This record gives sequence, structure tokens and C-alpha cells, in this order.
Amino acid sequence: MTLAALLFAFPAALHVGSAALCLIRLARPERLPAERPFVTLLRPVCGLDPFDAETLGASFGLDYPGFEVLFCAARADDPAVPVVQGLIARHPHVNARLLIGDDRPTTNPKLNNLAKGWDAAQGDLVVMTDANLLLPPDYLDRLLAELQGDTGLVSSPPAGIRPEGLWGAVEAAFLNGFQARWQLAADTLGLGFAQGKTLMWRRRVLDGAGGLPALGHDLAEDVAATKTVRAQGLKVRLARRPFGQPIGRRSLRAVWDRQLRWSRVRRDGFAGLFVLEILLGPWAPALGLMLLGGAAWLPLFALLWYGTEWAMTRAFGWPSRPLDLLAAVLRDLCLPVLWVATWARRGISWRGTAMEPAGA
Repeated sequence: MTLAALLFAFPAALHVGSAALCLIRLARPERLPAERPFVTLLRPVCGLDPFDAETLGASFGLDYPGFEVLFCAARADDPAVPVVQGLIARHPHVNARLLIGDDRPTTNPKLNNLAKGWDAAQGDLVVMTDANLLLPPDYLDRLLAELQGDTGLVSSPPAGIRPEGLWGAVEAAFLNGFQARWQLAADTLGLGFAQGKTLMWRRRVLDGAGGLPALGHDLAEDVAATKTVRAQGLKVRLARRPFGQPIGRRSLRAVWDRQLRWSRVRRDGFAGLFVLEILLGPWAPALGLMLLGGAAWLPLFALLWYGTEWAMTRAFGWPSRPLDLLAAVLRDLCLPVLWVATWARRGISWRGTAMEPAGA
């Protein structure tokens, strides 16, 4: 096979194959959890985003027999604190508490915020869930359904929902057609990677690795979590389908900064895989097609490429309007630029905190 043919065939096969692996998940019967043990839900808050009252409020609507919710804030004057206090007051039947304190066992501010919750958790299963994730009533059951004997951690990427405007749609296209697609496809093959939006831990697994500080060894806790679990001969498994994250309106700068941060996290955590990301957009196969003398086939190639993604996103119930197709094209225009920009430096900035990889 010539280099041009390989340049076309390999990325095209990855594109179609990854979408097919995601659809296989939907064909899989829903699992029911084998048991429903007591669970601690940890939700860190820092600042107040437009959907936070709704997403944090969903913590009180879980259809589960025995759980506690521990909200964690670093400061008493955080804007999210009165919102959480109001939610707790309106739902006295739910076992929920707000913990405030600024412990710093790591250089990761999110982990530091969670440390007091980890110490106070009563459950042998502890779920760390970001504040901007919208939890369905069966959230805990859907995580528990993936908890098997060799499972050290159950996780899930977010699905971008309710995007507004063009750049909100681009953000959702990154979350859904790019990040969630590849994480779900890998998990379908038994190669699950953790995602920090949802981390359901068997407490003994993380404690056996040194506790919460073990998750501070990499730029992001999800990379460290994946390595920690695999080092113990266990697996990371993902929920059958992702949970929604409301997007709303975004600016181009906000989308770029967030995607560049995540790209640098992937490069630092799994450099070998990140090198191959340059092949994940349509540009390498399009170049291969032109080198093969098939420039006239480019419109059909584009139709099949984006038609495949549209079919997958529609099957999952993710945004699939004409605007979302345009957003997918804009996302793909950004991919090679992001890939190049990622190599410029290694550190990231998260909510005003500069973070550098170990040894940098």
C-alpha cells in the first residue's frame, strides 16, 4: 500500500470504526447494578456558572436508597456557597452537607478542594462529580452497573447539551463528536480512560495508591486516575452513555483556552497517543485522497465523513442541527492548529492557578 493510500485509509477507518464502536454501546442492553451500597457523592464548587443552580440542584433528585452529598468549597465567600446552602435548606430529607476549608495536599486546586470531602466520606464508594454536570435520577445506578470485579474506577466523559450560538455549538462538537467519541470507542474495546467530570472510586483502590495526593502526580486528576488504576492491574470502565453538561453561550476565546488546556493535559499524560491525534480530523485522509488523484471525490468524502458523525450524535441524542454540523467543521479546522500549539509549552492555567507537570 502506498503512503498516500495509507494516509487516506487509516484515518478514515479510525473515523468510521470509532463511530461504529460508539453505536455498539447503544445496542448493548442496559445493565442493572448487582447491589446498591451506600455511596458518597462529592461535588466541588468554585465560582458560579450560569447553570450551576440547576446542575447542583440535581444532586437532590437522585433516585437511590442510601447516599450522602458533600459539597466542597475552599472559601466561605465563594459565590456558590449561598446557592448550595439554599439547596440544602430546601431539601432537608437529603443527607447533604457543605464543607469549607482550604487544605493543600497537592498542587491541584480541585483536588485540594475535594480533600476534606474525601476525609469525611462515609461510603466505601465515593463519586467525584463536577459542579457543571447535570445528574439524571439514575446517575448512581448507571455508574454502579459498570462496577465489575476487576473495575477500579467508573468514569464518564460529559456530553455537551443545550449549546447556544455558534461557539457554544463548537464546544459541544469538541465534547461529543471528538472527546466522548474516542473515549467511548476505547472503552468499548476494554481500554477505558478516566475523565474528571465523573470518577466513581472504590475507596480502597485510591487509598491503596496513597490516597488523594496520588491524583496530583499529573497535570489533571483523570490522567493520574487512569495510571493509578492500571498500575494495580484493574480497569477503568465508562458508563454506557455520557451524562449531560449544559453548554449555553461560549466565546471563541473560552473554547480555545479550554481545548488547549485539555490538549496539553493529554499530551503530558499520554504523549504517544497524543502524537497520533493529528490524524483524527479529516485533513490527513483528504490529503491522501488528493495524492491518489481523487480530488473530484472530496465533496463525497466530506459528506460521508460528517454524515458518519451526524448519525452517531443523533443516535445518542446529542445536538445534531445544521448549526452543529457547521460547528463540527469549525472544530476540525481548529484541530491541527491546537495540535501544533500544544507543543509550544507544557503547563496549564485552571481558574487562575498555574500548573506545571512534574519535572518541568
